[in-house]
Amino acid sequence: MDTALLIWNRVVSWTGIFTNIIGDRDPKFTSALWTNLHQLLGTKLSFSSAYHPQTAGLAERMIQTLEDMVRRLFEYGLEFKDCDGFTHEW
Repeated sequence: MDTALLIWNRVVSWTGIFTNIIGDRDPKFTSALWTNLHQLLGTKLSFSSAYHPQTAGLAERMIQTLEDMVRRLFEYGLEFKDCDGFTHEW
């Protein structure tokens, strides 16, 4: 429950609550953490279809874009101590 509260305080307070979250079929999404988190949020966890690369592709593309952006910021001299406020703006 502690990790779920941490996610609530650090992530949801900035992004808002999603009504439906789509995850892959990784067993970690059925863990106690995710069960507690979904109970706190009142959200529904759906699973993407197996062998449906379009669903995974959208998420993978977004992750790649964010990784590229962060890499470029660090190449231009951003330091970790500067990231806290910056990440909350996303």
